[in-house]
Amino acid sequence: MPSFDVVCKLDHHEVDNAVNQANRELKQRYDFRGTESSIEKTADGLVLKSNSEARLAAVRDVLRTKMARREVSMKSIDPQQAQPAGGQNWRQLIKLKEGIEKDEAKVIVKAIKDSKLKVQASIQGDTVRVTGKKRDLLQEVIALLKEGEYGPPLSFVNFRD
Repeated sequence: MPSFDVVCKLDHHEVDNAVNQANRELKQRYDFRGTESSIEKTADGLVLKSNSEARLAAVRDVLRTKMARREVSMKSIDPQQAQPAGGQNWRQLIKLKEGIEKDEAKVIVKAIKDSKLKVQASIQGDTVRVTGKKRDLLQEVIALLKEGEYGPPLSFVNFRD
């Protein structure tokens, strides 16, 4: 029986490229000279550092533009509250979202069932598996999900006949 998985995956290579490009721009721009502004990728996400809250917002804007150029979805980032990091320094964590949460998966499954297509959708961890008898039905489900607005950016993988 044909099937595919609906997942939310982040291209970490593109995120690394965006971080590297943003750091390069921070080093070259005149308004960031002597501010020790930087972006670092950690296990928790991206850590932005600067010497003032206004400059931290500017660093975040530089990162967003670089990520947009690398086609990383803005829905997959979750900026946390900026915090003082001692002295005049400020620090902000930006979490990277991956996987489909349980509530979002339920909304996706409900949308598939409401479409009255003859397919089955089931939640399996952080993915949603869709199975059907015909490949055309699965392609209709993919088109339906691409049209809808769901929380994370969706990807369709593991398509099998």
